[in-house]
Amino acid sequence: MPLMLAVHITAGSLALLSGYVALYSRKGARVHRKSGLLFAGAMLTMSGCGIALTTLAHNQWTVVNTSAGLLTAYLVITSLTAVRPVAAGGRALHIGGMLLAALLSLADLTMAVQAISLGGKRNGVPAFPFIMFGLVAFLAAIGDFRILRSGALQGPARLARHLWRMTYALFIAAMSFFLGQAKVIPKAIRIPGLLALPVVAVLVTLLYWMWRVRRPKAEQRTAREVRLQEAA
Repeated sequence: MPLMLAVHITAGSLALLSGYVALYSRKGARVHRKSGLLFAGAMLTMSGCGIALTTLAHNQWTVVNTSAGLLTAYLVITSLTAVRPVAAGGRALHIGGMLLAALLSLADLTMAVQAISLGGKRNGVPAFPFIMFGLVAFLAAIGDFRILRSGALQGPARLARHLWRMTYALFIAAMSFFLGQAKVIPKAIRIPGLLALPVVAVLVTLLYWMWRVRRPKAEQRTAREVRLQEAA
């Protein structure tokens, strides 16, 4: 368990560093591609170790942390396949991802309703994380269904899928560290507003990129970025 914890912390640190580099580097450029791949590998490692650790700990946060770990891994994988399509078994991967997201959504939203009905908490856990993860999983499942029904995405829609899923995975990691693990941060800078800045920055950047990609004529403006992603 100590070794797994060390791997989890190391992977989480690499994920945050590489994630912020990928988020704020030029999209499609070498730095963005390399840091993005490092982020994906680190996030999957961190998620796997996190799920194992929280299962072994078995406390009131186990259900939430397990859901967050599964959702994060799912978002990273489906974000990668948006720009690096799987040659074989792609449809099966989308079906599996959609089912996982749908199950996570159903479980989280059900527990959110239970928490609200019990006065705002379920086994000591507030309803908010259940609502947040449940709604994101629901939206992701809808996106997978659209691909299964209409076929692979192209142009800005494809880039938007990659951006929001990968960036939201970073948002989860940033929120878990800066807000969820604030106790490990030196007291001198352990100021709630200050610790929230890196988390809010990810969310604001995500909204900016979704607006930019979805603007009229976005296809012309992002054509070079899409070609670079496809060539990666």
